[in-house]
Amino acid sequence: MALPIAFKHWESREAAAEGLAFAIHQALADAIRADGVASAALAGGTTPGPMFDCLGRMALAWPRVSILPSDERCVPEDHPRSNARLLRETLLKGPAEAARLIPLAPGGEAPPPEGPPGLAAALPLTVCMVGMGEDMHTASLFPGADRLAEALAPGAPPVVPIEAPGAAEPRVTLSVPALTSASHIHVLIFGPAKRAALDKAMQDGPTEEAPIRALLRSGRPVTVHYAD
Repeated sequence: MALPIAFKHWESREAAAEGLAFAIHQALADAIRADGVASAALAGGTTPGPMFDCLGRMALAWPRVSILPSDERCVPEDHPRSNARLLRETLLKGPAEAARLIPLAPGGEAPPPEGPPGLAAALPLTVCMVGMGEDMHTASLFPGADRLAEALAPGAPPVVPIEAPGAAEPRVTLSVPALTSASHIHVLIFGPAKRAALDKAMQDGPTEEAPIRALLRSGRPVTVHYAD
């Protein structure tokens, strides 16, 4: 059976940022109309920054929206490598400043398995937006990570502390069950090396070697947004 994966090849990275922002905005608006609230788990790193800037300027009932990182480094929330800080400095300005931010590692410490305060109310997610590395990791689900099997398991708790080879800091990540609770899953990747990694991840093989497969094979609708 074909996987429910849509592939959008945008003409530029700017167009990809704008198109993805509109898609996330629409999903959040629809959820607010249907349920009164909405939530989004969003990737860190440099790739989604322009998309956050675009999304944050859009009109929405932002006080009804919970925003959280898909993963986090165990660093203070004002640290330059903090994903919570990235969200505050990009997305959560202008209209979107009224949204509720749920830090995954409050105070730079890993939370209990049920996650930080506010997470339970944000699940299931409305939107999950992640990136992917050339090693086919997503969120902090890295090949070779110490607790990867736990984070991939169907019965995993929402948040899993995790350490990976080459990662400078201990991390926490939303587990696969939490990530794939989303009604809408978006993957944002740029450049031919990541396109080649995605093509490899779409092939048969163990999820442990390519953790992005856990999302691609989840049976949930996934849209991949790509630009050269």
